[in-house]
Amino acid sequence: MIGHNGGPVTGTGWNKHCWSKARKDLLPLLPIEVIRTRLRRAKELGLDYKSYASVRSKTGHDIVALLFSSNALRVFKDGQPVAETKLQKLAALKHCDRLIAAAKPVVPKTLANQLEDGGVQVLTAFEAPTLAHGIRETREAFKAALSPSKLPGDKVLIVGDTMLEAEWADIARLGAYLPAETYFAGQNCQS
Repeated sequence: MIGHNGGPVTGTGWNKHCWSKARKDLLPLLPIEVIRTRLRRAKELGLDYKSYASVRSKTGHDIVALLFSSNALRVFKDGQPVAETKLQKLAALKHCDRLIAAAKPVVPKTLANQLEDGGVQVLTAFEAPTLAHGIRETREAFKAALSPSKLPGDKVLIVGDTMLEAEWADIARLGAYLPAETYFAGQNCQS
């Protein structure tokens, strides 16, 4: 359609160039109220503004869900407690869903119950794909995890702690990846 930049585009090529240019040209012109609204939204999601704005500019969408890996929560065995500071941060999130990808030997249901006992409502918890899973299997695992809730993948932000988890965002066509270290920065969340 004439006058349309082709809306968030991944990959390379002319459409990607047009989308990127349109986003770059728009940023200096954002009204102050839009910036204030986005600052409030970043705070609701527990994100710093720079991280939130980066995801918004990449996807063109708001974040509707945060997907935490068990590694990001520093839970490496079934029944291991989640740090209180992390529980508090997750419980304080507003207007977004929380999802959990539990890496073996962590059982998804056990981790979800622990979080819910700590005041964190979890929309879904599932077994995280491993290195043994191929691209197609990994994509299908995320598709299956998101489909019951009808969450659009490009509006989901992964908070993880490994290179494999960073790759999930691209493989599963999710919004973006954010290292747990960045998400939980400034908190004493090591335990």
